[in-house]
Amino acid sequence: MDEPEKGYRRLRDDLEVYHGIPVNDKRVLRICRKRGIKSTIKYANNGCTRQAKNPQYIAENLLNRNFHAEKPNEKWLTDVTEFKWYEGIEVHKVYLSAILDLYDRRIVAYVIRDRNDNPLVFDTFDQAAAANPGATPLFHSDRGFQYTNRVFHQKLVDAGMIQSMSRVGKCIDNGPMEGFWGILKRERYYGKRFTDRESLVRMIENYIVFYNHQRLQRNLGVLTPMQKHEQYKAA
Repeated sequence: MDEPEKGYRRLRDDLEVYHGIPVNDKRVLRICRKRGIKSTIKYANNGCTRQAKNPQYIAENLLNRNFHAEKPNEKWLTDVTEFKWYEGIEVHKVYLSAILDLYDRRIVAYVIRDRNDNPLVFDTFDQAAAANPGATPLFHSDRGFQYTNRVFHQKLVDAGMIQSMSRVGKCIDNGPMEGFWGILKRERYYGKRFTDRESLVRMIENYIVFYNHQRLQRNLGVLTPMQKHEQYKAA
């Protein structure tokens, strides 16, 4: 896959970790400015937490913006976002449902579908639970209709998980999840026009593999999410 566009900090980290070239931020920044190298600009995210029209179950905001976790599978965040592809002037959409672990910021599970419905979210949860048997994280989401569904709440109860929900209109309550959407879309989606479903889905799938296994993060100690995850398991 093509390398996602990077800012000078990520270029510096990649040079040192993947190419053995130690260099400081300021030098990389000077070179980038001299050569006119710029990362993708940030786009405003106008989406925010909205309450389902007829919620069957609403949980308190137990996460309360405490985005620190001591170990994997202690706190999971989830959400759904949409992507567009075009067939002539006709607009089509696919929906990505994902679960993010707050300890290592890895994507625990994801599902891509053409409909934003209950099975999209339920199947994402089932995938995450199956891949992490015995995990009982605090499970945080917004108040979308899938998450306020009584059946979904019972799935969490049966798995021994406690449910938490963002307050209405408070995007920051699910900040790291919103942040992942922003990273993915800035690096691989904004500024591009996808003209078939297959290439769009392949981009999303490839990016999540890249993000989990290759994209270094300074807040993880210049490690990838899976390196951070394996480091904990080894310890």
